[in-house]
Amino acid sequence: MGSWRRNLYILMVSQFLVMSAMSMIIPFLPLYLQEMGIKNPAETQLWAGVIFGVNFLSAFIMAPIWGSMADRYGRKIMVLRSGFGMAVVIFLTGLATSPLQLLFLRLLNGTISGFIPASISLTATNTPKEKVGYALGMLQSGGVAGSIMGPFIGGILAEMIGFRMIFFLTATVIAIATLVVLFAVKEECKPQKKEKKPNFWKDGSAILHQRPLVLFFIVGVFVQFAMMGPMPLMSLFVDQLGVPGGYVAFFAGLVPAATGLANMIASPLLGKLGDRYGSERVLFFAMLGAALFFIPHWFVHSIWQLLVIRFLLGLCVGGLLPSLSALIRKFAPPGKESTAFGYQSSANFLGNMLGPVTYGYLSGLTGIREVFLLTSLLLVCAAVWLKFSLKLRLQPSHEKTDDVMKNPA
Repeated sequence: MGSWRRNLYILMVSQFLVMSAMSMIIPFLPLYLQEMGIKNPAETQLWAGVIFGVNFLSAFIMAPIWGSMADRYGRKIMVLRSGFGMAVVIFLTGLATSPLQLLFLRLLNGTISGFIPASISLTATNTPKEKVGYALGMLQSGGVAGSIMGPFIGGILAEMIGFRMIFFLTATVIAIATLVVLFAVKEECKPQKKEKKPNFWKDGSAILHQRPLVLFFIVGVFVQFAMMGPMPLMSLFVDQLGVPGGYVAFFAGLVPAATGLANMIASPLLGKLGDRYGSERVLFFAMLGAALFFIPHWFVHSIWQLLVIRFLLGLCVGGLLPSLSALIRKFAPPGKESTAFGYQSSANFLGNMLGPVTYGYLSGLTGIREVFLLTSLLLVCAAVWLKFSLKLRLQPSHEKTDDVMKNPA
């Protein structure tokens, strides 16, 4: 087995553990706030959106910095920094007694977070280029498998032991995943030592002057804004629909699990299609498909209808982030891959931050169903803009330079 395959499988397991741990708590933030004493539905939705999104404010600021440091010191050390840091902060989150404390800890978590982006960067830079789409699809599949089990297990545990204990369990699982990376992953493609240390601002300028990369960063903002915006509201939507036996927490976990199952199935397959036919094509059609399946959300009147629609949506979601990551790897300047992934993560975090806050506010004005139609419209607009921006077949700038040198005429 090649070293890149061994690393891929280990990081798949680690992402499974991290995502299962994180997804145990994310769907239940609104219910956790209600436990703290916030009873007004509109106030709960606003707090949930702000607390869910503020994590991404600090992550948005720090992601390019962590990416630049990864190109300088190595990608594995960034995975370890993030993993152990998040374990400590999430443990403290279980001790929070007010929304303000929860808000501060989510902000701090975003500052030191980045396990998933760092794992993507580590995998992408240590995998042959012709296998990057497949590897990133497999990596997401592992993460999504965790996101399937996490809400499901979290829903059961919430009914049995309460929300607070779940944070302590989450911190323990993330620490275990980080230890697995520490002892089992070997970074083959390490940054080369240079006499002159790279300058963060010059690296950033080199990345932002690559027009294809900037295009994909903007698309990433749109995709994450549209996809993550409704997430904090799903448990409240499930509560509105009504569930058998009144097990709201259980079904609130089952809904994202249905999406995750389809995502896990589709990600490796769509990754292979991206390697064969172009990740930009897979990204375009995946965005259109996701837009299509958000429309029926407005019409659902039972939890079972919602579960079917979320599963179909997940088949399309599986082609979004892996395709974007493969395109970033393809167009990133040599030696600055992690910096490019840092800016991609920053763009994703910006969408993650603005989406929940905006949707939380809008849902208080119009209701939750209307935000699903907004999501569909945003994804269609982003897909059409991507299509028209890629009229000519894009080629990485360093490959274009090689072509010009080989054919100076």
